[in-house]
Amino acid sequence: METNTPKTLEQRKSSPIATKDMPFLEKVMVKGNLGDVYDARDVTEVVYRVMRDLMTTEAADRVAEELHKPAEITDEKALQMEIADLWKDTNPVVGLLSRVRPPWQGPGIFKIDSDRFLFRVANEGGLQPNVDREQVVKAIFSATKDELSSERIQEIASWLPDKVRQLWEEA
Repeated sequence: METNTPKTLEQRKSSPIATKDMPFLEKVMVKGNLGDVYDARDVTEVVYRVMRDLMTTEAADRVAEELHKPAEITDEKALQMEIADLWKDTNPVVGLLSRVRPPWQGPGIFKIDSDRFLFRVANEGGLQPNVDREQVVKAIFSATKDELSSERIQEIASWLPDKVRQLWEEA
């Protein structure tokens, strides 16, 4: 029996889509080696939450202003959002608190260093044990940087702790 593969499918197999041309969540999924776009969405929200915890409200608002593009091109309502929607916290209480409290930097129990940043991503993001949390963070950083101005990229870098900042710069 002869296979009758449509020519468009054959072309897709031979010429993969460049990640720069993929929607945001697909970039995260592919580069982060995640199972599906829902995992990419969930862990992106967590990474963004921890990033916002490091920043002033004004800095976080400047980032949000630049992220108004679709996160995924789809008919599924659960994925119909802008990247800016991922940046905002889905928990209204946490979202409010993050707007009124100072950045979690400097001395004290709430300081977010690189270890705490990556720990929170792994635990709050529900990553599977076989998923490399640094690879996922870099995937999110890379996809995010594709959407931001160079000024905003530099501003975010200035808020990140040492090892996480290195991941940001490598992404």
